[in-house]
Amino acid sequence: MRSETLPNVAWSDAKRASLEYFRHQWRSVKKYCFISVKDKTLFERSEFGLFRKWKNMLASQRKPAFFLCFVSFVRTKEMKSLRGSSANKQKLKTNVMKQLIFIATILLSLLSCKTDSVKDSSGSDNDGNFSPDESYLKDRDLLDKLQQDAFNYMWNYAHPVSGLALERNTGKDTPVTTGGSGFGIAAIVVGAERGWITREQAVQRLTKIVSFLKDKTERNRLHGAFPHWLNGETGKTIAFSPKDNGADIVETSFLIEGLLIARAYFMGNGAEEQLRRDITGIWNDVDWNWFTKGENDGLYWHWSPDYGFDMNMKIQGFNECMVTYVLAVSSPTHPITRRAYNYWTSGEGYTDRVYNGYPIQASMFYTGPLFFVHYSFIGLDPKQMSDDYVTRGYWVRNVTQTLINRAYCLETAPKENRYSQVYWGLTASDIQGGYTASAPDNDHATVAPTAALSSMPYTPQYSMQVLWNIYNNYRNKMWGLYGPYDAFSLRYDWFANSYLAIDQLPIPCMIENYRSGLLWKLFMGDGDVQKGLAVAGIRPPVFKTGFPEVVVTLEAAHGKYVEDAYDIRRYPDNGLYMIPYYVEQSGKAVFTITNRDGVIVRTMDERADTGRNMLTFPQFVRSGDDVCTLTMTVGGKEYKLPIRLH
Repeated sequence: MRSETLPNVAWSDAKRASLEYFRHQWRSVKKYCFISVKDKTLFERSEFGLFRKWKNMLASQRKPAFFLCFVSFVRTKEMKSLRGSSANKQKLKTNVMKQLIFIATILLSLLSCKTDSVKDSSGSDNDGNFSPDESYLKDRDLLDKLQQDAFNYMWNYAHPVSGLALERNTGKDTPVTTGGSGFGIAAIVVGAERGWITREQAVQRLTKIVSFLKDKTERNRLHGAFPHWLNGETGKTIAFSPKDNGADIVETSFLIEGLLIARAYFMGNGAEEQLRRDITGIWNDVDWNWFTKGENDGLYWHWSPDYGFDMNMKIQGFNECMVTYVLAVSSPTHPITRRAYNYWTSGEGYTDRVYNGYPIQASMFYTGPLFFVHYSFIGLDPKQMSDDYVTRGYWVRNVTQTLINRAYCLETAPKENRYSQVYWGLTASDIQGGYTASAPDNDHATVAPTAALSSMPYTPQYSMQVLWNIYNNYRNKMWGLYGPYDAFSLRYDWFANSYLAIDQLPIPCMIENYRSGLLWKLFMGDGDVQKGLAVAGIRPPVFKTGFPEVVVTLEAAHGKYVEDAYDIRRYPDNGLYMIPYYVEQSGKAVFTITNRDGVIVRTMDERADTGRNMLTFPQFVRSGDDVCTLTMTVGGKEYKLPIRLH
């Protein structure tokens, strides 16, 4: 089994040791290697580029004879340089032994690889006739740029005094946003992990932020909570609306979500230890139970020292507030009860519905804007979540909402809106003349890039189509210092030049969850959160054997919806296709891929563990529009999935 939390192929110790040794021989390789023009581009890009290529070649058992001969050649050339000197005899002997051990290790790792036969569409063996292309590297480079550019909104454009995220890019007098700052704090963790900033820089910035929140804000008179907007210099509350001049428990929850992620990441001593203590103090001080108004039946969004609970906005799902309820029930000091939590799931927003052919659990009318599946799920891992109302799991639920949003744009929306496969995504954003929460039932002919880009974990193929369209065709109008601007409308030939923290900062976070699952692992690993999830009755889903996490894209045909295919794109950090599958009992699983003519073009044997597994395989045919059939055979039963490889 290959764990979904690790982006690279699982390697045995022998493979890992031999590959690590090979990397250390880089200087010798560089001296004696003669490579093709295609490889030379990769060779010159970085030492690790070529290393990755050969690692993947070994993983898929492609051209192992070349690999062995190449390494042997390099080591032989190196040893020849030692001959003719008695002083070098011992060193020569040592290097001979190194070479023999290295080749033996490679042979052992090749022998230990899984059985994996490849045939082309004609049925003949094509090993040696087809090499995976390097297009996935372009995806990786563009994702790197997108993540870092969007991260820089928090890093380079934060308020100079507090370090918190400005609501939008309209100057330093703009209020800072507590919820958007929570997303930005999580983005700082991503920045440290990716090496855009040092760990020390991250801790220094977070210390400034946390100290400001602890000492300068009015949280003590707001029952430990925070307002929607703050003055970034003084910490004073800025009213969001006439009566919304106090605590906002939803924005507070987004802030705490980011803080708990940072607490879990920075586990060192000294400044990191003090940072953790301060975050814990802020977390413990939030009186979540106060926001039940003493009724023990759900949370109220707002409370003001001047107006009390006059706004009377009770929070009921499903929407962006799931993490609010999870944190409220997780608090080690002021938790709400399970009874109060149950209000979250008690309304029409937790109704089963069907839109554009897709059945969805826990949905309001036409599912709502896409930020519903972003904000709470920067920390909450939907793959690990199900309950009595979302029995297929929140992962399937969120993927389905994303597909419905896309299907509305492609099939149902007015044609004048000019939506397409490379131009879709409705969520809250600026629009021409204002701001709105765009959704299938509130369509203003405006696409917000964050809708598709922050949905990267759910629909990577479709989200990458939007990203490449923006970058290739609208870069001059739609890409600035901090990545894509907030929104644009082809129908009205309107392009925003604005950035909003709550739109920009989920992008690096959700893309990181797609690439590594980092933020999910940090937040879900928090002991308080784990206890809260248990109290709320949220548990990992239990599936039967098959492909239960996969949602196949539908298409309208002859007045009804039929299955099209599961569109998959090679994973950008290893160039492999990755498909999750489940088995109820560990054992052998055999996979075959057949083309549209029913000819088997690939066969793979896997040792599957009970529960979730990940099937990975390299590109073995050129991408196209043809639908193939992936068949899994377990215990004599077959489970089929239509797939399209991109």
